[in-house]
Amino acid sequence: MQNWFVVVMGVCTVFIVLVLIIGLCYLLALACKEKNPKVEAAPPTASEETIPNRAEFVAAVSAAIAEYSGTDASAIRILSIKKI
Repeated sequence: MQNWFVVVMGVCTVFIVLVLIIGLCYLLALACKEKNPKVEAAPPTASEETIPNRAEFVAAVSAAIAEYSGTDASAIRILSIKKI
């Protein structure tokens, strides 16, 4: 066999396999795509928006963050807490 033939066949094989891998990725993306329609949530009521003991809640959150990060709780400043 000629050397150029081996080189051309190798390059063609690589590009054909790459195209097949890309096609497989697209098929898997279509298969794994979620088909759930987005449902809009009802607006929160007044009882859901307020935290009964906000100071205690902020202290508990800052203590948990301080314990996890290994810092002092007084060094942590929480700017806002949002309910998701």
